[in-house]
Amino acid sequence: MKGSKNRNGEKAPFSALKKNLWCFLILLPLIVSCSQSKPGQISSACSTVNSPCLQGKAFVQIDTTRGAITFELDGDAAPVTAGNFLELVNKGVYNQTLFHRVIKSPMPFVAQGGDPVSKDPNTSPTNYGTGNFVDPTNGQARFIPLEIKLKSEEGPRYNRLITNPSEILQLQLIHQKGSLAMARSQSLDSASAQFYIALKSLPELDGRYAVFGRVIDGIDSLDAIEQGDTIYKAKILNTK
Repeated sequence: MKGSKNRNGEKAPFSALKKNLWCFLILLPLIVSCSQSKPGQISSACSTVNSPCLQGKAFVQIDTTRGAITFELDGDAAPVTAGNFLELVNKGVYNQTLFHRVIKSPMPFVAQGGDPVSKDPNTSPTNYGTGNFVDPTNGQARFIPLEIKLKSEEGPRYNRLITNPSEILQLQLIHQKGSLAMARSQSLDSASAQFYIALKSLPELDGRYAVFGRVIDGIDSLDAIEQGDTIYKAKILNTK
């Protein structure tokens, strides 16, 4: 499976990062396009992407090469994103996948994983970071919209970058150490299965990528993660 390119035929740069860090990943061309939703239109967004939504909190544990890491998913601030992740955990999509991109130098950045193609031993590592979740019921890749909630609004905004400084201060979820968020290409509705965990506070990503959870246990295991480490199993602990 080959990596995708942007509409200009070149791999998309990620210029917002400090220290000239590159784009998180390049995904396959879009198959499903998600329309923008106004704040509060959560059920409509869930229907559009044909993905379950999470209401309330859920807890997920991943068992890795370096030990267990437990996440709290926030379905109140990111119901579509958290619901998508929870369903993929339930389907076993993340089992035996790799952390294919871990950036710790020149400064801690992210540990990125969850690419379904990385579990195939016959796949070249050069293709890691190009995969999406493909729904076996229809053979199509599932994509979800960028989902970001402001404290002052009833529901999340969809497919809209938040760049206004006053609005960034109102973000419900921000990039702190241990924050769990979705990786995507330049297209705002291109997140699918791949996720990343912030290795430190990353305010330069706030309002640009969808944070939907955080590490609540296993931060030492997160700090020890190296590129190529395995997610042996992901499992749902409980919801509330």
